Amino acid sequence: DNSNRWRVIKQAFSKALPMTERRSAVRVARGERGIWQRRFWEHLIVDDADYAAHVDYCHINPLKHGLVKQVADWPYSTFHRYVGRGVYPIDWATALPLIDVDGERR
Repeated sequence: DNSNRWRVIKQAFSKALPMTERRSAVRVARGERGIWQRRFWEHLIVDDADYAAHVDYCHINPLKHGLVKQVADWPYSTFHRYVGRGVYPIDWATALPLIDVDGERR
């Protein structure tokens, strides 16, 4: 099942990544690293519009969480590839309200 597949992938990745992050006593006791979100929800992408909404959500996350002032400032994003292909303008989402993939305003 999906949860077990992700557990195996995350476990292998975590073991290969040097442990430089600070871990709380709770994370140490549970054998957790600070690199993973504790919970997730599984979602089947149903069509092109749904896929586009999820890609938008991923691109907007660094902005949403205050890590950058505009989407283009996040250097690790595939956003730059999409801009190069003409999918987005470089200033995309600078004046848009932040909307989650489930339609919730943030």
